[in-house]
Amino acid sequence: GRILLFQASQKGKTMKTIFRLFSISPLLICLASLAVAQSPAVSHNTWTSGTAMPTARFGAFAGAIGKNIYVIGGATTSGYQATGVNEIYNTQTNKWTTGAADPTPRELGASAVVNGILYLIGGSTSGSNPLTLVEAYNPASNTWTTKSPMPTAMNSMPAVVDKNIIYVIGGYNPNTQAWYDTVEAYNTTTDTWTEESPLLLAKSWEAVGLLGSTIVAANGNIAPNGNSTNESEGYSVKKNTWTELTPDPTARQQSCFAAIKGQLYVAGGFANGTTLSVNEAYSAKTKSWSSLASMTNAVQTPASATLAGRLYCFGGSNVGPANIFDYVQIYQP
Repeated sequence: GRILLFQASQKGKTMKTIFRLFSISPLLICLASLAVAQSPAVSHNTWTSGTAMPTARFGAFAGAIGKNIYVIGGATTSGYQATGVNEIYNTQTNKWTTGAADPTPRELGASAVVNGILYLIGGSTSGSNPLTLVEAYNPASNTWTTKSPMPTAMNSMPAVVDKNIIYVIGGYNPNTQAWYDTVEAYNTTTDTWTEESPLLLAKSWEAVGLLGSTIVAANGNIAPNGNSTNESEGYSVKKNTWTELTPDPTARQQSCFAAIKGQLYVAGGFANGTTLSVNEAYSAKTKSWSSLASMTNAVQTPASATLAGRLYCFGGSNVGPANIFDYVQIYQP
C-alpha cells in the first residue's frame, strides 16, 4: 500500500491527516471474482450416462456407501445364469473397480445399506431355487459374513430401510408360483427377523421407498398370471398398518426406483410384453403422481441405487430377456 500525507490549517493550527491506499493486484481481483461466481447450474429432470458396467447383467443387487455404489450379482445370460461379481462404481470419478465377489452367486433379491454395510437378501441362484440366505458385505474390510436367514424363501422382492431395520416387502416363489403379501423385518443390530402386517395385495417386483414416516410400495407383479399392476399402498411403521395410495398412472413391474426428497421415482420396467422408459414420481406431499423425462434406454430389472440426490439405474434387460445391458443411467430430479 501507499501512504499519503495531507496538511490542513484550522484556526491557525496545522493538522496532518494520513491516508493509506491499498493497491489490489490483478490476481486478487481474479480470485474475488471466482469466489462470487456461481457454480455451474444443475440440469434438472435430465438423464445422463455413466461409464458402462464392466459386466452386463440384470437383476443385480446394489447399494451406495460413501462415494461408491456397489453392484453385486445378477444374471449375465438369458438363461438366468447368476454371477457373484462385485463391481464398484465411483460416482465422482465415473470409474469402476472390483471388490470381493459374493460367495453365493445369485440374482433377483433384495439389497439394503445400514451403517456402511451392504446386505444381500434372498434371491435365486438361477431364476428358480429361491433363497432365504442373508449375506453382509463390509467395504472397509472387503469381506463377507453370513447372517440369520430370512423366514421365507423368495425372489423378486424389494427392501427399504427405516431406523436401521430392513423391511423386505412381498416377493415370489417360482417353484410354487406363489406371490407373497409378507413383510419381514430384519434388525441389523440383533440379527433377528420379525413378521409385520402384510401388504393389502400380494405382489413382487414393486418399487419401494421411505417417504417421511411412510414406506410406499408401488406397482408390481401379481397373481394369477404375473400381470403388472398400478396399485400403490403405504405402510406406517409406527401403526404397523397399510393403507391405499393413489395408483401409478402406469401399471408396471421390474422398474428402477428410489425415494429422493419426499418423492418416489419409478423409471422403466415392464408391462404388457413391453420394456418401458416411462419415468414418474409419487409425491408424499400432494399424494399424486407426475410425469417426468423418460429414460434414455428402456430397461427392465435394472439394479437401483440413490446417492447425492440422484437415481442410478444399472444394467437391465429387455423382453425375454433377449438382451442384457451394461448401461449406467443417471437421473437428476
